[in-house]
Amino acid sequence: MPEDAVNSAEWVTTSVPYLAPRAPGQRDAWSAETAATGRRGSQRIVQAGEVAAPGEIAELLGVGPGDRVVVRRRVMYLDGRPCELTDTYYPLCIARGTRLAGTAKIPGGAVTLLAELGYVGVRAREDVTARLPSDEEATALESEPSQPVLQLLRLTLDAGDRPVQADRMVMPAQLQRLRYDLRIG
Repeated sequence: MPEDAVNSAEWVTTSVPYLAPRAPGQRDAWSAETAATGRRGSQRIVQAGEVAAPGEIAELLGVGPGDRVVVRRRVMYLDGRPCELTDTYYPLCIARGTRLAGTAKIPGGAVTLLAELGYVGVRAREDVTARLPSDEEATALESEPSQPVLQLLRLTLDAGDRPVQADRMVMPAQLQRLRYDLRIG
């Protein structure tokens, strides 16, 4: 358990492990991070394939609203309870016909597969907002519609400043603490 967790329901996380490819044979970042703290992390892929890009995702990926992109929609679990809804979107030219477009688990995670395909993120931008969940989000997270959620939008860019992936994560605000450890200078 993270040493500065307030209670057993809270989860303290940092984004960095989720942005770098894993070494051969390593577990995905979520499973590894939770196991390192004595917790159990798992995920269920609820949808994968081509979809019309929602407006904010289209803007992040630099495509037109409604243009086709590939999505992987997942429910993340911490110790058997849903703790996050994660939708990861990829430009069609990167993900069409790859394992990113399927529902099977990807050894080492999607970022590792992206690197194998020649797409390595070197910069990420995250925007975090608080809001009330939709009814569908509240149901999937097993929370009340009156309990706020945090929404984290992340854009990962390659060395040429081209979008590699965009993530939309929704998590119960009362269970989360996001940590940003920045090196200055």
